[in-house]
Amino acid sequence: MFKAAGIVAGCALVVSLAGAAWAYWHLNHNIKSVDIDNALGDDRPARGMTTPTADESPLPSGALNILVLGSDSRGGERNKALGGGSSEGARSDTAMIVHVDEGRSEATVVSIPRDTLVTRPSCPSNSGGTTSEAHSVMFNSAYSLGGPVCAVKTVEAMTDVRMDHYIEIDFAGFADLVDALGGVTVTTEEDISDEDSHLELEAGTHHLDGTEALALARTRHGIGDGSDLGRIGLQQKLVKALLDQVSATDLLGSPTHLYKVADALTSSLTTDTGLDSLTELMDLGRSLKSLSSSTTQTVTMPVLPAPWDTNRVVAQEPEAGKLWESLR
Repeated sequence: MFKAAGIVAGCALVVSLAGAAWAYWHLNHNIKSVDIDNALGDDRPARGMTTPTADESPLPSGALNILVLGSDSRGGERNKALGGGSSEGARSDTAMIVHVDEGRSEATVVSIPRDTLVTRPSCPSNSGGTTSEAHSVMFNSAYSLGGPVCAVKTVEAMTDVRMDHYIEIDFAGFADLVDALGGVTVTTEEDISDEDSHLELEAGTHHLDGTEALALARTRHGIGDGSDLGRIGLQQKLVKALLDQVSATDLLGSPTHLYKVADALTSSLTTDTGLDSLTELMDLGRSLKSLSSSTTQTVTMPVLPAPWDTNRVVAQEPEAGKLWESLR
């Protein structure tokens, strides 16, 4: 969601300057990972073709698709205080496909509504077996049932687009990251009053701290018709606000500030094994250095109300299919 690839990598770009070997070891061991490639095997969409470069040691420059999930932990006093609710476990309340164009100076962030009804494929289970295929189930049930592996497999099944990487950010960690960056500036077009997210904002421009930014990301019932589509609009604003804040923050000028941001970032991440080290994150970050909010487009997967359940949506065709084709 708000942790689109450019945001993640923009901070990761500078963590090598944290200095001491201990700092590198600590930040590197903050990162959690899941071996998605091994779990899913070869029964997946083909990888996108990349254009080779003549440079002997080039930064990656090919097109890239990254599934970014916001994991909303429901347990623990801190998460409850941040508006996480009372039930245990974690949910993927936010899902975005970040498509980075060839050359990596432009990107498209596609939000997938959590209320979308999909066919969830059979997925590997933690116990070593497999789950059953299920039809007309909510998209976010894939993560609840089978974690990152099933989330990736479900996205690939519905889009026929290979996810090159997976990045998950814990919502409580997101609040820490925003605070470490000094907050974010967001403009809202209408008053927001949401008892569930604990957010009260008048229409206008606001500089939000981490708790407020997280509440904005969670806000649903206090805007529009109370559907997930309104929340997605706010989350897309946060994506661009974070890109702007990363660009405006002089991380290189303060090692202490730099380390605080890097620690908050890495502590909140779960990635695929292709991004589970500082070196790999830094390579990705350096390859995305030209990415900015002005070159990042945010869109929502085209949807229609489900004919049999007006509280849910389904993919609108052929528009959704054309969107996925543009990402291949």
